[in-house]
Amino acid sequence: MIYYDLAEETDENLELMKKLDHLYLEDPSAGSRRMSSYLRRQTDTAANRKRVRRLMRVMGIEAIYPRKRTTIPGGPSGIYPYRLKGLHIARPNQVWCADITFIPMRRGYMYLFAIMDWHSRKIIDWELSNTLDLSFCLDCLKRAITHSGIPEIMNTDQGCQFTSGQWISFLKDKKIIISMDGKGRWLDNVAIERFWRSIKYEDIYLKSYETAKDLSGGIKSYIIRYNQHRPHQSLNEATPEEIYSGKMKIAV
Repeated sequence: MIYYDLAEETDENLELMKKLDHLYLEDPSAGSRRMSSYLRRQTDTAANRKRVRRLMRVMGIEAIYPRKRTTIPGGPSGIYPYRLKGLHIARPNQVWCADITFIPMRRGYMYLFAIMDWHSRKIIDWELSNTLDLSFCLDCLKRAITHSGIPEIMNTDQGCQFTSGQWISFLKDKKIIISMDGKGRWLDNVAIERFWRSIKYEDIYLKSYETAKDLSGGIKSYIIRYNQHRPHQSLNEATPEEIYSGKMKIAV
């Protein structure tokens, strides 16, 4: 299902957002000040810090850097500890990870939510939306559980969607252990971060989709190739589907 309406940003802002998306993949620790400098030096585009900060907010991105701990894991804030450090992830559905990324289009933009099985790197399910509301993430998770079963652990970042009461309650009702990246620790969810880089450089940026329908079709085709046909070096040249289904094993 696709939630979509026309983006309200000007053409100039949309172009800026596309450039910011490229820059953010290269340097996720960059805040609005550094992004403004990158735009000026690398793209000959001038944009003041206030404008860049607003566009980054619209895109759902922020600088990733260590911050002082101001919340108690598992407390009222909805923040939970990172459970994967030192964990031997040896089987499908042991750990799922999920994230949202900004997707630039030729005219407009959308957000892509995806759920990945950490062990096999298979994309379990995905959803597109034109807003950052929780509903499209939760709908995707419910669908993923229906066709693929319940994971033991779900790992996400500390975004507002994943610290919300609805998301947390659903995971608890399903007896799923909640794990969250440490603030400023993008490597804690590195598997899906690498997928974002792959799909953007190998498909999204190259094709510059015109419509939501075209974008959805392109993402669907890419994920089928990624899951079923593309050997992964980290999987000993197996595909994610082969590992997830048990047809092949990862050599220890």
